[in-house]
Amino acid sequence: MSGHSQAPRQEPVEDMEFDIRLKDIRYLIAAAEYGSFRKAGGIVGVHESAVSRSIRDLEDRLGAALFIRYPTGVSLTEAGRSFIARARRALGQLHRATQEAGSFGRGEAGIIRVGVLSSLASGFIWDLLNHYLNENLNVRTEVTEAGPSAHVVAVQRHQLDVAFLTGTHVIEGCDCQHLWNERVLVALPRSDLLSRKREIHWNDLEGRRFIISESDPGPEIFDYIVKHLADLGRHPTIERHSVGRDNLMPLVAIGQGLTLVSEAAKGARFRGVVYRPIRGTILPFSAIWSVTNDNPALRRFLSLARAMSRSALPCFMMVTSFPF
Repeated sequence: MSGHSQAPRQEPVEDMEFDIRLKDIRYLIAAAEYGSFRKAGGIVGVHESAVSRSIRDLEDRLGAALFIRYPTGVSLTEAGRSFIARARRALGQLHRATQEAGSFGRGEAGIIRVGVLSSLASGFIWDLLNHYLNENLNVRTEVTEAGPSAHVVAVQRHQLDVAFLTGTHVIEGCDCQHLWNERVLVALPRSDLLSRKREIHWNDLEGRRFIISESDPGPEIFDYIVKHLADLGRHPTIERHSVGRDNLMPLVAIGQGLTLVSEAAKGARFRGVVYRPIRGTILPFSAIWSVTNDNPALRRFLSLARAMSRSALPCFMMVTSFPF
């Protein structure tokens, strides 16, 4: 048997379990700032012995002295200065993480993804987004323009948080709320005789040529025109163009045909184009969202939308729910 005792086996550093509590760090920082365990105890609201014991336990777990003790107070060792510098940064990151998580949980930060059909140039959606983003500066908004069927699928798959569609809907897994109405407008050249009228009747549009975009919402506008003029026993002439809305309007201006838009679109001005409402023709607009979407930013967004809706829904004599 050897006369030398065997040294205790030291655990690898990566296997050591450090149980460092936040209050240990608070005591440590207070003692470092005030140079005294007694004063630190007064600041954090505990007895001097609790501070001393906590810091001693921490030193034992770390295997290093953090303070030099004097009869009149304490001062940090080199190890203590290094440790407290990192501890302060860690506490700062934890504080920021706590604030950020709380902001996300309250819907004050994050992202909300919105699907639209109609123009953002003016109207309810423009007002809603403007108001919401001014009140929630840390929320980022993504806006996607597409057709109704694409929006519905995206909402169901949580690729969109909310989509705004015309009409009211019953969609599996989704809630729907009617929020506002818009008039249906005819976009026509300023030189057109119909531009002299304050309102246009469907009868006025018999025999006129219409142009639409091949992309959304062109197909919905096509069905809308056909439906209303077919009710009058007419078969309208409708030409499709492979352009977006911004390039369709100049074609209207130079007399290539008329088109239909919802009221919010009149906020976009195009040279030589005027808008006239079709008498008694109103489109209801609704929001749809998934019932399983737990995005807090969405809850705040919908709450604001409902509040704005209460003053945005006048009573109309005639409402049509056909989408575009």
